Amino acid sequence: MSAADAFIRARRVDDPELRLVVVPHAGGSGNVYYPMSRHLPSSWDLLLLDLPGRGRRYTSPPLADMRAIVDRVTDDVLSVDDATPIALFGHSLGAVIASETARSLQAEGTAPVWVGVSGRQAPMLQPANRLLDPSLSDVELARRLGRLGGLPDRLDELPEFRDRFLRLIRADLRALDSYRPDPQRRPLHCPLTVFASTEDVMAPPSGASAWGRETTGHFRQRVFDGGHFHFLGGTFPDFTETLATEIQHALGAVEAAVPGA
Repeated sequence: MSAADAFIRARRVDDPELRLVVVPHAGGSGNVYYPMSRHLPSSWDLLLLDLPGRGRRYTSPPLADMRAIVDRVTDDVLSVDDATPIALFGHSLGAVIASETARSLQAEGTAPVWVGVSGRQAPMLQPANRLLDPSLSDVELARRLGRLGGLPDRLDELPEFRDRFLRLIRADLRALDSYRPDPQRRPLHCPLTVFASTEDVMAPPSGASAWGRETTGHFRQRVFDGGHFHFLGGTFPDFTETLATEIQHALGAVEAAVPGA
């Protein structure tokens, strides 16, 4: 499979104004974010990433090292680069991958126009509540995921799928444990928006402002009601429209900064 085939394209967009890359949460496939396609501008190309071990990359072994994941995703994004502006969004595990991939792309001379992060403490902060640990038993890990709202429906009815899903979650959690950001690294230069939720025990909104240290660009915060997976359900349309507004705000700021634009 080529790097470009790692993405689910929810719709075909010829000559797009923007490519929005969405990086899923731990254990998640890009398919979970498919509903976003119905609430974004028609001129945007939505690229839903499948990390190794799930979805379109079902047969590939999952990666348990954050540096390896970021290198892989950087290659994935560069494989579809054609000078179209790129924005990245990630939730939870995806927030770390999206922000670090953005740094990697910036170093490659392909800086994104916007980065959005959700459901994760800023890199220099310790997680507020380490509910999830790869050393937990299957029963306890599943119980804690259920409390967060992060379990697929009817998981216990499909033992083989359940076992595979929990192995995948453990690999993702080990990747997060391997994440050791260099405090001296260069910040992003693009606008960054952090999305927080009022009852997220994994990433309380009180720590959201720390993400502002990750960029020299414009920084914004948006807070929603609900828990860690507050947007996966009936509020997905509203969340997606807010996300689109944030990207449009960033695009407007870029255009305003270009003489003659």
